[in-house]
Amino acid sequence: MTNYYLYILKCRGNTLYTGITTDLSRRLLEHQSGTKGAKYTAAHRPVELVYQQKFPNRSLASIEEARVKKMNKEKKLLLIANYSKDLN
Repeated sequence: MTNYYLYILKCRGNTLYTGITTDLSRRLLEHQSGTKGAKYTAAHRPVELVYQQKFPNRSLASIEEARVKKMNKEKKLLLIANYSKDLN
């Protein structure tokens, strides 16, 4: 079974980028290097991983990705802040 990860990147200019992947390390490297990263992150490097959430399948990850992408920036920052608190 392949796990999927929802992730949020903080980009140059304090903008946020949301995506999903099966390999978080590889995808982050792609965003950082600009080789296969999104056009948005290629133009807004460097990027920093600020949030991640694991899902058992693509369907659930995609549903959550759509929900997060609809959030305004303040709500996304709250999600990230609560995630950061959980790590400490």
